[in-house]
Amino acid sequence: MNATATDDNFWMALALDEARKGVGRSAPNPPVGAVVVKNGELLGSGWHRAAGQPHAEREALAVAASHHGAAALRGATVYITLEPCSTHGRTPPCTEALIAAGIARVVYACTDHNPLHAGRADALLHAAGIAVSSGVGAAAALPLLRPFFKVSTSGLPWLIWKTAMSLDGRITRPPGEGQWLTGEAARADVQVLRASADAILTSGETVRRDLPALTLRAPGLLEGRSQPWRVVVTNHPATLPPAAPLFTDAWRERTLVRPGTDLTEMLRALAREQGVLSVLVEAGGRFSAALFEAGLVDEVVIYLAPLLCGGTVPALAALNLPASLALTELSVTQLGDDLRLRGVIRK
Repeated sequence: MNATATDDNFWMALALDEARKGVGRSAPNPPVGAVVVKNGELLGSGWHRAAGQPHAEREALAVAASHHGAAALRGATVYITLEPCSTHGRTPPCTEALIAAGIARVVYACTDHNPLHAGRADALLHAAGIAVSSGVGAAAALPLLRPFFKVSTSGLPWLIWKTAMSLDGRITRPPGEGQWLTGEAARADVQVLRASADAILTSGETVRRDLPALTLRAPGLLEGRSQPWRVVVTNHPATLPPAAPLFTDAWRERTLVRPGTDLTEMLRALAREQGVLSVLVEAGGRFSAALFEAGLVDEVVIYLAPLLCGGTVPALAALNLPASLALTELSVTQLGDDLRLRGVIRK
């Protein structure tokens, strides 16, 4: 690998660190990070904090200008985790800001999947005399951008199915043993997982049986962001307990009740009306199975407890698939005595 490629990967890794700060905060926009570099020196960095606020490129340019002066930007290189926007939205195009700043080179990880935008930035920047390199760090950037790409191409959010189960696939313990299958480390990890999603999806049956809160409770997770939408799917809303935490706590205005007659359209409406990019499913076996059978699940996160519980409540009840689902990008992490298995469904 030559020196330029080595440098590009180093600086893009810093831009990716910036982008990760926006996961679960930036919807309906993607989480993007950027850094400004000149003569091997980091001049400024930025990330997209929320829709309507400056995009990562503009924030990084502003930070660099405030610390070093606007003149220092001329001839610099900007590293961005996504192709810079080239159209007017809530904010002006970032291509305009890059050109106006006198940037000499732009390096980005992933091309925008929206056919209306893909590759458009390259032409605008090239016309302004700016060198462009793409694909640097794309493999690391893609997992951050997949929800945005899926919504922009299909109208559907990225769906993550999360469950905690015993080694024999059960989600409840025998009577008298308490409600928790997993330990504190795994439950803390679930809080981080919730914070990465724009909405948490559950079923009316789960609300009636378990009275879940589905909130971000770990310190700092709500800083600078809203409680994720909590979406209860039921065809019998009148039977939901009115005193359930979802309807009475401080975040009750972030609770939605939606019919389950058409799960695809329900999810499409969440993306369209609430700007949701990613959805975390926390529900029982029947509702979860219905989502799998409809082909709506993109990723799975399974917390495995070192227990054999028996019982009649499986993680996926009456699952009827035409073929087995294979997982890619599989990772296994130990959390205390428990294991977390995470993977993307190959489609």
